[in-house]
Amino acid sequence: MFSGIVEEAAPVVALRREAGNLHLTLRCTFASELKIDQSVAHNGVCLTVVDLPGDGTYTVTAVQETLDRSNLGDLKVGDEVNLERSMLMNGRLDGHIVQGHVDQTAVCTGVTEEDGSWRYAFSYDASPEMARRGYVTVEKGSVTVNGTSLTVCNSRPDGFEVAIIPYTHDHTNFHQIAKGSRVNLEFDIIGKYIARMMEFNS
Repeated sequence: MFSGIVEEAAPVVALRREAGNLHLTLRCTFASELKIDQSVAHNGVCLTVVDLPGDGTYTVTAVQETLDRSNLGDLKVGDEVNLERSMLMNGRLDGHIVQGHVDQTAVCTGVTEEDGSWRYAFSYDASPEMARRGYVTVEKGSVTVNGTSLTVCNSRPDGFEVAIIPYTHDHTNFHQIAKGSRVNLEFDIIGKYIARMMEFNS
């Protein structure tokens, strides 16, 4: 379980393919605090730590299903990845409830600077079936973009916008996102449960 509050944007230092899997090695400031089998969200994707060489890096593995649903397969050495360790149950939920299970990707359709902040527009493949499963946004609701908990504005059936403050822009990989960039989306789990219950009651 995560909150969508990114701890660090960490660089990819190595990528290695093995059959259908992708091993990702990243360098981050809290690598020495990690343990094997620990869960860390990478651009919103929950992955398990599988190697800790002790040099300030760690490695996780993404299977083909994860690569098909996310943007992790697009990564190159040097790209920054948003990281968040699992949520402490005795802490404040500063973002919203995030599972670390990416639903699909979206494409950035525009970035506009607005007097010290930024507005990002995203579009994604939508269908009535996906909407019935809760794969939708609502105005002023929550959505996770590359693991970052954000508030939706200008919600549309196939897209939405978010406003990014300077701190988020500088301390996550939003400063790397440009028109045409592919990002990971996780829709609000509460909305998914409501959609499922309505399906059973219809």
